[in-house]
Amino acid sequence: MTTNDTKILIVDDEQPIRKFLRVGLAAEGFATIEARNAREAGELLTAEKPDIVLLDLGLPDRSGHEVLESWRAALIKTPVVILSSRTDEAGIVKALEMGADDYMTKPFSMRELAARLRVSLRHRLARQGEKPLFQTGDLTVDLVRRIVRVAGEEVKLSPKEYDLLRILVSHAGKVITHQHLLRAAD
Repeated sequence: MTTNDTKILIVDDEQPIRKFLRVGLAAEGFATIEARNAREAGELLTAEKPDIVLLDLGLPDRSGHEVLESWRAALIKTPVVILSSRTDEAGIVKALEMGADDYMTKPFSMRELAARLRVSLRHRLARQGEKPLFQTGDLTVDLVRRIVRVAGEEVKLSPKEYDLLRILVSHAGKVITHQHLLRAAD
């Protein structure tokens, strides 16, 4: 299993930037979905349940600050990394205080962005009480990179199989019901 199962929602009104991010993030091992405005972003956030969001502040229908504020008010905990050409300290501080997990200014390095995305994903797992790496016997599950290994060999799993394994790993040593598995994997 590769990080291609880690879904990143790109929210930017500029098609060339979305394309650059799509191609660059794919090269770093991430899958992407894209929104051109705040309305589309909200729909995709609910329907697709991305692992992380890259949010531009200058959207045509709402400001990125307003989007972030509404998501956090609705208790949406999906990590959000702001990508903006705005470099003023007040704007950066405002976004971070409103609940952004990180802030990067354009232009940026794709390698640095990928590293920051992985850090945000590790922090999300820690907040949820999950360890980024689960090991028992010959089984190793990297919950950030979504890589499963048995005796050092990578095991290919479907997205649903991985989701079920992640649920079992996060409840290791506990009894879990069939109903809980079905609800959690949905």
